[in-house]
Amino acid sequence: MLNIAVLGCGRIGRMHADNIARHADAELAMVYDVHVPSASAVAEQHGVPAASSPQDIFSSGHVDAVLVATTTETHADFIEMAVAAGKPVLCEKPIDLSLARVNACAERISGSDVLIQLGFNRRFDPGHRAARQGLLNGDIGDLHQVIITSRDPEMPPRSYYESAGGLLRDMTIHDFDLARFILGETPTEVMAMGGRLIDPALMEELDDLDSAMIVMRTADGKQCQINNSRTAVYGYDQRLELLGSTGMLISDNRKPYELRRYSAQESETSQPYLHFFLERYHEAFMAEIAAFVEAVKNHKPAEVGFEDGRQALLLAEAAYLSISEKRLVQVEEVFERLAQ
Repeated sequence: MLNIAVLGCGRIGRMHADNIARHADAELAMVYDVHVPSASAVAEQHGVPAASSPQDIFSSGHVDAVLVATTTETHADFIEMAVAAGKPVLCEKPIDLSLARVNACAERISGSDVLIQLGFNRRFDPGHRAARQGLLNGDIGDLHQVIITSRDPEMPPRSYYESAGGLLRDMTIHDFDLARFILGETPTEVMAMGGRLIDPALMEELDDLDSAMIVMRTADGKQCQINNSRTAVYGYDQRLELLGSTGMLISDNRKPYELRRYSAQESETSQPYLHFFLERYHEAFMAEIAAFVEAVKNHKPAEVGFEDGRQALLLAEAAYLSISEKRLVQVEEVFERLAQ
């Protein structure tokens, strides 16, 4: 059994703790949260100890690996601590909101063979993976275009915005990674438009966006479009479309069950989409844990690692630069500006 400790017992951390406990080859070993009641509740639920500090987890001989689900500003620190302790780590996205901090973290862990997996769970969604496998199998010939739709069912609370780091680093970061996963490479050009369409006053006050459209192009000309909205009144809208020279693949939205109703008043009425990411991506989160356990136990590299996290943040910064300067941005420009 792989003994995994969880740092962070908020909504995501509790879910991860539950999923670890369900896995046949893993056990929840210990939990930690700066909010002691949250850690105590998860610890009591699963019958495991609540650590008094992160150091207790990293120094414990009973802990084989760690899962980091704490606030974003702690992620890079905990990755470094995990590597120093020789403990494989599965860390939620993003590595950090600052590309400079991510680069510094990369330097500090350089040369280590400790496994680092990033929490880009959408790669593990059965539909999205099937679409990618279909592409690799040649089902649609040469890939021409990828369209990613990602829209939340409703605006998060103000407190969330105040610490999230911005729409593109928080929400779209998943879509940037998914785009790289499907395209098989990092786009070289980015054009983005941001909007304050849902709550303009709040977005203006917080200097954030609630809507975005991003178009990217790879070195060999493949095109990708991402569209985001913080509110879709019809539910959590998560779709992936691949257009190729000989066909198309679509990974569609999910519902509790497939039933369509027809009457004199309406046609094709069906259940609403699964409410939000915990429900929509439940299978993906389970598969993410399974992939981590398998990689650790079999000494395999992580399917989605540290560099994937850095590349996704790089695309986010390129998109922000495009929005700010209202132009097409070469992704390499972000590196050049960072070096100045």
